[in-house]
Amino acid sequence: MPLKWIHHSIASIDKVAQKNAEKRQAILTKPAGSLGMLENLAIQFSAWQGVEKPELKQIHISVFAADHGVADEGVSAFPQVVTGEMVKNFIAGGAAISVLAKHNQAKLEIIDVGVKNLPKIDNIILARAANATQNIAQMNAMNKEQLQRALQAGKEAAERASASDAQLFIGGEMGIANTTSATAIACELLDISDPATLTGAGTGLDKAGIQHKSDVISSILRRYKEELSKQNNLTTQQKNDPLNLLLIMGGFEIAALVAAFIRCAQQGIPVLVDGFITTVAALVAISINKEVKQWMLFSHCSAESGHKKILSALEVNALIALELRLGEASGAAIVIPLIKQALALHNKMATFAEAEVSDS
Repeated sequence: MPLKWIHHSIASIDKVAQKNAEKRQAILTKPAGSLGMLENLAIQFSAWQGVEKPELKQIHISVFAADHGVADEGVSAFPQVVTGEMVKNFIAGGAAISVLAKHNQAKLEIIDVGVKNLPKIDNIILARAANATQNIAQMNAMNKEQLQRALQAGKEAAERASASDAQLFIGGEMGIANTTSATAIACELLDISDPATLTGAGTGLDKAGIQHKSDVISSILRRYKEELSKQNNLTTQQKNDPLNLLLIMGGFEIAALVAAFIRCAQQGIPVLVDGFITTVAALVAISINKEVKQWMLFSHCSAESGHKKILSALEVNALIALELRLGEASGAAIVIPLIKQALALHNKMATFAEAEVSDS
């Protein structure tokens, strides 16, 4: 696969601007560290933008939608048709992310990377890898050409963000049964043998449904290992390639998110990661290139079981925890005003000298 771009170097952080922002925080009229993570947010944006006083005006949100063949295993509380119905709701402006994007004056685009039987609708970006992935409990999710198309869809979304001078990229997803695929991927990358520790309710499964979903994920992981054992022509490094993991048990929207996150880091666009699915995509992206992590913020810790464990494995702190589990980039969008307030405090608070307040 012609994917050399995915291993290109990541944009560098401006350390001088970071130091200047740290110095400014130290002389603002407040006890040092009293604004906690808000101070770190402002400093991070200074380093990303290369200025002492950063701003956040241009926000690009890309929601990738695709169907999963594993839905046939009964791992979701909703039927597969809901993927397409929700895509239409996104376009019509009735979904949570549609409302939040408009409220935050963010650019929102919806990308079809493999929604099953989606009727022709306007205002959607067509970047289809196929008409849904295969059932990963029985066969590989996709072939190499389909993986390449899904990755290309994410790359192009990041490049559209760059072309519009985006100062922040948010990736979202929609796909019935995609928590099953994401959980299987996370289990493999984190070397978790018992998927029950990461398996959650997804769209609202009851206890029995969660157990069934966990059992299906166990079978997916067994099949993954069996598939690797058949690939005698591959080196150990090739077998452990995260792209191979996406090929066997990924989702088109997950692959697109992985590519978008990597491409954003290459272009110097910070990424605000949403919930469980997008955090798994971030995990894959970081597994491909660990430097991508320095261009990421993690918006919230969701109510989805396992999300906290993945955040812990990545050694990152989420900004908020509101028991969200909707996906579609909604949790990340909710955090936008928080970031703007952090920057406003950093930029507009008086220094001790300006306010004629004693700093000692």
